[in-house]
Amino acid sequence: MKYIIIGGVAGGATAAARLRRVDEKSDILLLEKGKYISYANCGLPYYIGGVIDEREKLLVQTPASFGQRFRVDVRVENEVIAIHPQNKTITVRTVDGGEYEETYDKLLLSPGATPVRPPLEGIDSEGIFTLRNVEDTDHIKSYLTEHAVKRAVVVGAGFIGLEMAENLHHAGVSVSVVEMGNQVMAPIDFSMAAPVHQHLAQKGVSLYLEEGVTHFQRTEQGITVFLKSGKTISADMVLLSIGVRPATALAKDAGLKIGEAGGIWVNEYLETSEKDIYAVGDAIEYPHPLTGKPWLNYLANPANRQGRIVADNMVFGNKVSYEGAIGTSIAKVFDMTVASTGLAAKRLKQWEMEYQSSVTHSASHAGYYPDALPLTLKLTFHPVTGKLYGAQCIGYEGVDKRIDQIAGLIKRGGTVYDLMETEHTYAPPFSSAKDPIAIAGYVASNIISGAMPIITWRELVQQKNEVMLIDTRTPEEFSFGSIPGAINIPLDDLRDRMSEVPTSKPVVLFCAVGLRGYLAQRILMGNGYRNVRNLSGGYKLYSAAVASVPVPDKVATPQVNSIESTVGSSKEPLKINACGLQCPGPIMQVKKAMDTLAPGEQVEIVATDAGFARDASAWCDTTGNRLIGSHEEKGRYTVTIEKGDPAAVCPSPAGAIAGAGRGKTLILFSDDLDKALATFVLANGAAATGQKVTVFFTFWGLNVLKKVQKPKVKKDIFGKMFGMMLPSSSLKLKLSKMNMFGMGSRMMRFLMKQKGVDSLESLRAQALAQGVEFIACQMSMDMMGISREELLDEVTIGGVATYMERADKANVNLFI
Repeated sequence: MKYIIIGGVAGGATAAARLRRVDEKSDILLLEKGKYISYANCGLPYYIGGVIDEREKLLVQTPASFGQRFRVDVRVENEVIAIHPQNKTITVRTVDGGEYEETYDKLLLSPGATPVRPPLEGIDSEGIFTLRNVEDTDHIKSYLTEHAVKRAVVVGAGFIGLEMAENLHHAGVSVSVVEMGNQVMAPIDFSMAAPVHQHLAQKGVSLYLEEGVTHFQRTEQGITVFLKSGKTISADMVLLSIGVRPATALAKDAGLKIGEAGGIWVNEYLETSEKDIYAVGDAIEYPHPLTGKPWLNYLANPANRQGRIVADNMVFGNKVSYEGAIGTSIAKVFDMTVASTGLAAKRLKQWEMEYQSSVTHSASHAGYYPDALPLTLKLTFHPVTGKLYGAQCIGYEGVDKRIDQIAGLIKRGGTVYDLMETEHTYAPPFSSAKDPIAIAGYVASNIISGAMPIITWRELVQQKNEVMLIDTRTPEEFSFGSIPGAINIPLDDLRDRMSEVPTSKPVVLFCAVGLRGYLAQRILMGNGYRNVRNLSGGYKLYSAAVASVPVPDKVATPQVNSIESTVGSSKEPLKINACGLQCPGPIMQVKKAMDTLAPGEQVEIVATDAGFARDASAWCDTTGNRLIGSHEEKGRYTVTIEKGDPAAVCPSPAGAIAGAGRGKTLILFSDDLDKALATFVLANGAAATGQKVTVFFTFWGLNVLKKVQKPKVKKDIFGKMFGMMLPSSSLKLKLSKMNMFGMGSRMMRFLMKQKGVDSLESLRAQALAQGVEFIACQMSMDMMGISREELLDEVTIGGVATYMERADKANVNLFI
């Protein structure tokens, strides 16, 4: 028996080795038009970038070593130019132009795929490359060295394109990435790609999305890349990573069937339309196990598996069926890991398959163990049966093992309930007692059962004006940013403030990642609310998905890892580890630390919250402190801040207390709803700039501080009379004008919700969270029979002397 294999690398070389293991006596001929038959294709970008320093490490087997070990006749630089199925012969062309024929009993095609190279003007200029094999790698590597490349443009933001962007950056090259789509990494959904966009910008990569290249022009200064928008990019080198096409020319010329997706058609045994001719690897198309539709899959793992199966079928007859591949892939994008398996939501929508999705945020391992890093996992599944369709994961550690587990379940027809039952290894350095995939399973099952109706970020963008948005996070978190139009009702206050939630309007709840939104949802649903949905993935996913991609011209260059201040104290910075804390945890840690420092001293804080560096910058801008520097490394964000001078124009909160003439005092004498609102708006505005703010509540203004649910207290006759005549809490306040027997105040609260204006109670909570001091007048309390127990716990009791001391240090005093 004589077997001929056309093409080496993953599929062909694997098949040749397996053929010899199961058939020691037959003749095996391996023909490869290039110089190499077995090399680490996926390692090529890392050799170019210098991460892999020795070229030889990429060569798994040389033609000589492979031929000797497996007794295979290996002929490199021998290109098969024709197949004659009727004669069972092939025509081969040698490197010197000569031709010869070979006969075969069984033939295997493993021609791979060829890079897409559109016919653009200037595309054949010097310095424009594609990357597919070792020869391409050698050309790129030598060009980088010989031409001292400083600027590169990568066209195409797929897996290889981004890996090349990272490795060129690692080699000291300034990189721009141009992509025709609206996102990088097309196999994943847009919301999962959005954090990758931000990560690329943090690393100094210029990203041009929804841009196409029209032509190239070679100049004395290098290469000019012209974009469809009219922009141009100057480069010393261009790498084309637009995509690949199956190499089917040889098969087509031989009369073999080409399938609907454009690949070589094969049956379940990997045999082509012609008997005794088989095919594997990037060149073939095969039905997707989840859809039954033919598709192309350019991955090494399926090619290796196909090589083993096809060898057995060529030797023993067609007995082993190929199950198909679902498309499981992973890529390293600088410090971030991105992986996916199965079908993303956009593919299911494209193929009109009914589906549901869930998004969960977890830590790579137990949060209390050092260096727990964030991990986001998205599932797609059947909305009734829970059958798993796909999964995507982004993070810094542990991404691979989660996707690997889910991929195994998908290939066996698993459901979200199987995720709940998965038994995983657990110790704090490796996982949590509830693994991220188990949590994803629980959330998905809640969606299916109706226990947690959800709304996606995209649906919310379309329906935002039709729903009431409630942010269930703490006032501190709310103050650092929220969805426009949302009101803040912290989860722990919801039961007491349920009267603020309408029953006649759809309600959308959200928190940072989804958990508190779900708990709030259960409270409302348990109290008769029906049209209540939780924002899938929470504010973390929403804010990333709607954020604009950084403008390339304004992308900062990467920061150096060591940060040194040229001014200030010579003391070592106070170091704080806030890893594992979600916003506003890191910022609150900074605020506490700054209160202990003297002007010029520094604090260095490390966190795993991706938005921390941005929030720290904004916080410094409003408090008069100085952001010395920040950098990100492997999912850890390090920020160094120097304490400002208390006498500065924008002092820190601690400095405002010590300095004179920079505080604000307000006296609230009224219990009119509109005047109370004005008081808290002013107080919050002043506090946001880092100034010390005190509100002195006297006489009727004390009603603004009353608890909704007050303890029973003993009162005299006058206290009881006042209690009956006065508002019982802030929820009962009236307007100063046009109250119309309470209709006016109700209308005001309704319009505030409609316009996205925070409620009085939310503004009050925000003021407390920002450190605004509430002082209740002792004399007024005594006169009106109000006891301390009836007022908010955060309120302090004082008199005229206390107020005058605060006013003496203020430059503004308002009486309302």
